[in-house]
Amino acid sequence: MTDTPDTNSAPPPTADAAELQELLPGIHAWVQPDGTWWVNNAGAVAGDDGVLVIDTCATAARTRRFLDAVDTATGGAPVRLAVNTHQHGDHTYGNSLLPSTTVIVGHSRMREGLQADPIIDGCPPLWNPVPDWGPVARRLPDISAGSALTLHVAGRRIELLHPGRPAHTTGDLIAWLPEERVLFSGDLVFAGLTPLVFMGSVDGALAAVDWLESLQPDVVVPGHGPVLTGTGITRVLDEHRRYYRLILDTAQDGLSRGLTPLQAARQVDLGEFTGWADAERIVLNLHRVYADHAGRDLDVIAAFGNAIAWLGRPMHTSV
Repeated sequence: MTDTPDTNSAPPPTADAAELQELLPGIHAWVQPDGTWWVNNAGAVAGDDGVLVIDTCATAARTRRFLDAVDTATGGAPVRLAVNTHQHGDHTYGNSLLPSTTVIVGHSRMREGLQADPIIDGCPPLWNPVPDWGPVARRLPDISAGSALTLHVAGRRIELLHPGRPAHTTGDLIAWLPEERVLFSGDLVFAGLTPLVFMGSVDGALAAVDWLESLQPDVVVPGHGPVLTGTGITRVLDEHRRYYRLILDTAQDGLSRGLTPLQAARQVDLGEFTGWADAERIVLNLHRVYADHAGRDLDVIAAFGNAIAWLGRPMHTSV
């Protein structure tokens, strides 16, 4: 197995390291270092008539900090709309902290996934420390989107678009502002750390990279990691392509030699991706390819157990 960096060697960032960055007037990115497990980015589009929030956060404390920052930046404008880019708890558990009058939009499969998610009721000891969500409750989208839906906030058009196939999950949405060329990608993009696609499709995630690039965004707010502009967008998208091809090639080799996903992961050289945080996701991603090859559902318990076995300890989080 390729050695992985000791992510516990430095003090983890605290919630107050997060920052609301104004990308353009009224368009904000909420960026939470260090972007590892459960520590996501979010966003807001504001005008005189209210605010659209793009995702929430995993915990009540982090979500309150985000919403307080948006409230300060917008002069207390009401949060009228919210979008969930996908079902995972780091982007959705804070939904219940939104005002009761806020209308939440999510893909139909995202809504189904959050409704069935057991982790909001208590996180298993797969991570260290075990996350404590605080006083959150399951709150589902009020509106289910399909392949596309257009929202209008303060004269701005925000296009909610599905990639057309499973990618990071089966119910991904991006929030695309075509006139401003600002893209909130959700977890179709991880900037500088290991992508995760075990609840979607590696082939689909690879295809989604080309789809995102075809939009020609000037600014990309990834689901995790720093905001991207200019050549940084091309660099990160190309890294995704190479990583997904590494996963597919490793899976093909492992299947041809009768290796399990864990055995295949232990033999692969991560190369340029060795220094990425959350490197154990290679095991989860390989489980996804193996399950798709066999035409069966992914065994989530086995996948996470193998990821911890590969890493040699519970997975790290700074949440």
